[in-house]
Amino acid sequence: MFEVRGSITAFSAAVRRVPGLELIDEEELASDATDKAPVAYLMVPDIQALRNLESLWRRWLQGTLVRGETPWRDVFALLRDLRPWGPSDRVRSAESDILSEEIFGRGDDDPVRIEMELVFRSLAQIGNESEGEVRAAVISAGGRIVSRVRIEDIAYHALLVDLPVRAVREIVQRSPNGIAGLESVMHIRPQSVASSIEVADQTDGTIPVPIAARGEPILALFDGVPVSGHPLLSTHLVVDDQFGLEPLTPVADRFHGTAMASLVIHGDRNRPQPSLPRRIHIVPVLGANDKFPNDRLIVDLIYSAVVALREGEGATAPDVLVVNLSLGNPRRRFYLQLSAWARLLDRLAYRYGLLFIVSAGNCTEPFGIPEFANSIAFEDAPATRRAEETLRALGAVSSERRLFSPAETVNGLTVGAFNEDAVSANERAAARAMVDPYGELRMANPSSALVHRFHETNPMRRIHFP
Repeated sequence: MFEVRGSITAFSAAVRRVPGLELIDEEELASDATDKAPVAYLMVPDIQALRNLESLWRRWLQGTLVRGETPWRDVFALLRDLRPWGPSDRVRSAESDILSEEIFGRGDDDPVRIEMELVFRSLAQIGNESEGEVRAAVISAGGRIVSRVRIEDIAYHALLVDLPVRAVREIVQRSPNGIAGLESVMHIRPQSVASSIEVADQTDGTIPVPIAARGEPILALFDGVPVSGHPLLSTHLVVDDQFGLEPLTPVADRFHGTAMASLVIHGDRNRPQPSLPRRIHIVPVLGANDKFPNDRLIVDLIYSAVVALREGEGATAPDVLVVNLSLGNPRRRFYLQLSAWARLLDRLAYRYGLLFIVSAGNCTEPFGIPEFANSIAFEDAPATRRAEETLRALGAVSSERRLFSPAETVNGLTVGAFNEDAVSANERAAARAMVDPYGELRMANPSSALVHRFHETNPMRRIHFP
């Protein structure tokens, strides 16, 4: 692993002067002046090549490189460090904290479901051999493989596995002797979960005049199972239950999919407006309790759903141009590197000419506003001061309120929450929070995840070392 000092562009130029080294993803290296801590890594064929590289690095540090090794001098001069990819890289602190919470108080033999992303090998045979090594280690640790996926388009190879608590504890501790020490493993993460919103039905029971459907859907909604027979929805939905979730989801649990379908079709029902003239195509990807299916990787699930929509003669919705994804993974917040889910959306958008509309995510964690001693002081303050202090407090915690994967998608359209609705004065008076933090200002909702710009360059560079 190369920890680069300064510009990644200068580093890539130095690498190109070393015979036998090849930059993969080199086209992404052009506009990286703002990368704060760029990183690159080498794919080496065997342990001997790694030892030779480490020997070169040590001799450069000692000033003992010999004739013929000059190109390496220019590479090493641009590095802060060179080290093997290890357990601390495979298990990040935030994900380690989540796994610690999941195993707290549980018995050593209790199974815990985790995601393991493998180092992607372009040759399928080598990739299968690496997967076999990881499978053997998982089984040896008392675990089992739940599912797997390999998607060459986005260089993604991953396993969903069950591991006993004792093995997960070694992962949390980043033990080199456990699963976290396997060279074929790139990242270890807790299983993805779906973000959710609190929803409630309108109380007046008014049913809008139905509109006859015109033509096939051009918009698809990937969400929870809807109450498709609801009088507000029955003439507007085409339900494509690709994963068999509808029979498994009680009607009482169909909150999110029903609410989102109504919002897409009718908009805010407190504000009179015409419904969509076309039907929408809904693919349930959330089951009971608005959770992802427990036995599939979410990247695999979304990939299968989109391919089924548009691929071949059996395409279920070949005319769809827009896909709404008002869900995300709060366990994977955006920081520097695109998630596999975001990369997948970018690739599918390019392949099929789709526009993905993705929710930024709703941050439900409370945050304090230090300038006010209590909620009464906040309510009594002038509207302009409430707004100023709310924005200042949000700025202080912005690093903790990042976009939920896959909202960092580059080719998609990410949408945050707007602090406005058409709720009546009487309904607002009965709300739990009756004070608008922004007064008359038109602003993003305080719960909306915040955008930290993704620059065109990916801070994880891959280099091939034959």
